[in-house]
Amino acid sequence: MTQIHDKTSKDRVIPILPEELEEFEHEVKRFQAGEWNTEHEFMAFRLRQGVYGQRQPDVQMVRVKAPFGGLTADQLDALSIFADRYTPLRKGHITTRENIQFHHVKLEDAAAGLHILAKAGLSTREACGNTVRNVTGCPMAGVCGDEPFDVTPYAAAYARYFVRHPFSQSMPRKIKSAFSGCESDCAITPIHDVGFVPKIKDGVKGFKMFMGGGTSIMPRLAPTLYEFVSENEYLKVTEAAIRVFHKSNELRRNRMKARVKFLIDRIGIDDFRVLVEKEMEGDWAKKSFDPTNLLFIEDELADAPNQDADFKQPKSLDPKFDQWCESNVETQKQTGYHTATVKVKLGDLDVGQFQRLADLSRRFAGGRCRITHQQNLTFRWVPKNALYELWSELETIGLGNSGVHQISDVVSCPGTDSCKLGITSSMGLARALESIIEELNIDDPLVKKMHVKMSGCPNGCGQHHIADIGFHGAAAKAPGGQVPAYELFLGGSYAANDARFGIRVKAKIPAKNAPDALKKIIQTYMSKRNDNEEFKDFAVRFGSENFEEVLQEFKDVGELNRDTLPKYMDWDKTIKYVLERGEGECMV
Repeated sequence: MTQIHDKTSKDRVIPILPEELEEFEHEVKRFQAGEWNTEHEFMAFRLRQGVYGQRQPDVQMVRVKAPFGGLTADQLDALSIFADRYTPLRKGHITTRENIQFHHVKLEDAAAGLHILAKAGLSTREACGNTVRNVTGCPMAGVCGDEPFDVTPYAAAYARYFVRHPFSQSMPRKIKSAFSGCESDCAITPIHDVGFVPKIKDGVKGFKMFMGGGTSIMPRLAPTLYEFVSENEYLKVTEAAIRVFHKSNELRRNRMKARVKFLIDRIGIDDFRVLVEKEMEGDWAKKSFDPTNLLFIEDELADAPNQDADFKQPKSLDPKFDQWCESNVETQKQTGYHTATVKVKLGDLDVGQFQRLADLSRRFAGGRCRITHQQNLTFRWVPKNALYELWSELETIGLGNSGVHQISDVVSCPGTDSCKLGITSSMGLARALESIIEELNIDDPLVKKMHVKMSGCPNGCGQHHIADIGFHGAAAKAPGGQVPAYELFLGGSYAANDARFGIRVKAKIPAKNAPDALKKIIQTYMSKRNDNEEFKDFAVRFGSENFEEVLQEFKDVGELNRDTLPKYMDWDKTIKYVLERGEGECMV
């Protein structure tokens, strides 16, 4: 196993305080000895340290933050060690929020494991709870030809500024933030509480700032708070907005409706802006907010592989490699270098894959990578003549598949595999949908570019609202009792300057019928679309009522008997379905 060496503070995006880790270990022992006043108080404490309870008793989920999605080779090694030592399934999971999650971890192991992560510069601090959560970014930031400037240092400065900030420890609810690298808005800022898109105005760097987006109940696209906020003001404006949010005590009376989107939806973005500007008149705002001392700056080019190095080349034409290059590889603005995105099925990586990816990042990508909101992993700084050898190595560990950001690149949250709020086995359905998509052998370019996403409940951790075909878990009534089912959202999008939520189809589709329903939706689209009509536009034109009629045949499972019993079971389960939904910890 690779040894992890302590990193200096300059190598860490989020400062790590050893005394904080020691305190957590100590308080875990006190809690297990029954010395805390209430479990609720301890829950809030451990959530701030990124440790979240699962639906299974006596085990935890540990959420590791990767600000702007960035990871180093040493950090991949540390993740491998954590998965090997402390997770019974010996794997980790990439989330749509660019975190790494480990499941089924004992509480005392979580406390011990945080030290391993810390040595590699990884933090779980405020990955959970009513805090400023992990800051997501675009994997092309810094290497994109269309960007006005690299937002990476500013996203990191934002993460550094708000971690442990007094106003971000116990807000009405959490704040999710995103920094996109250019106008294409690859980080999907409109679905976030706070979002930034870089702009240069009169030679000054800054951002277009969005506020008040979110999915879950009452999905909203964030309106524009400011068309331009300078680099020296963006932290101040954000703090002012968070202070306004923090003071909204009426939100705390109903935590289900306490996200900042509810406040902005109620009073309007203009009145919210007035409150923000009034807040900036306070004494706290008179100091300098120049982010220079917080910026995280790396010379990635200095570590990039030599373009003249002797890498293995194909002996003959290889169609699989060509397909991979077509869908997974992009050209960087730095001449001769490319990004190569690794398709990670459903975001799951096992111990061995973490280790090999660490090695590959050192050999082909300057010792770094970025994870993405599509639950994939991107290597940057790959010389063109190294692409074949990189792909060959990925093939040996089951990660050489093509098709990133295509219909086969299915996204899912963990669902009932681990989540207290889960209603259905979304991961089980995702595997079934992957199989049906593979069987369809899709070569239609308009269908290939579609996206399929699912969540095990309405909360939207799988980002189903913005999928072309999105599913969220539900329970449906049948003659023999409850069956696991899904509600559908059709025609969502996160394309450049066209973020939109899918239209909701008023039909609960039993889980075991969902693959056939997916197939029927695709067939209907192919037979009834106009020339060059993308699915998101077709869905609006075709309409919810027509889709409901198309899907009518999939709504029933029949009387409960030996033949229909599988329809009363969820995917990957062997017992009859019963809705079991616990109380989540997001609102603690």
